[in-house]
Amino acid sequence: MKRRSRGFSLLEVLVAFSIMAMALGVLYRAMGGSASQTGALTRHESATLLGQSLLDAYENLPPGGLNAAGESAGFAWQAVSQPFPTEADGNASAARLQELRLSVRWVEGARERSLELLTLRPERKPEPGGQLR
Repeated sequence: MKRRSRGFSLLEVLVAFSIMAMALGVLYRAMGGSASQTGALTRHESATLLGQSLLDAYENLPPGGLNAAGESAGFAWQAVSQPFPTEADGNASAARLQELRLSVRWVEGARERSLELLTLRPERKPEPGGQLR
């Protein structure tokens, strides 16, 4: 009576290793893409927070408009305003509006990214005596 040995043949072991290697490769790519996306999302969130903070800093704009730029925490920003026409522009007591456009730019890997925020802000009213507040 011939005895059959128990265990795996070399061919079965090689096939199992091949399947495991392919599965690990797919898993590695999925995890790497997820980590990359998380980093990109974090940078975009930081750019949005910086942009919102800058918009909050310019609550009222000077009558001549605004043109400011700077850098902060690896982000370059620029704030530019221009008059926003309304029907009330002929009324001297009505507040005039400025359209404020704020751009935030940053480099992510080899690509340049940007975010643009747009809002309306009132002009500062001149105080009696010609002084701006």
